[in-house]
Amino acid sequence: MQFDQEIDVKGMNCPLPILRTKKALFQMESGQVLHVLATDPGSVRDFQAFARQTGNRLLEMSDAGPVFEFYFQRK
Repeated sequence: MQFDQEIDVKGMNCPLPILRTKKALFQMESGQVLHVLATDPGSVRDFQAFARQTGNRLLEMSDAGPVFEFYFQRK
């Protein structure tokens, strides 16, 4: 999938991956796509909730581990 920006939050635990993602999305234009790389198993649940609460679309995710990938579209 194509994306406009990527952040690497591997090795970070909650709430840092969410905070970094929120900051990155805030700096992006509406409709742009952010690719997030994470290793925290809790990030799967956390990012699903984050998408629901913020209105940013979770376009795709890979929860196969050990690295989890998320694609968010800025609202």
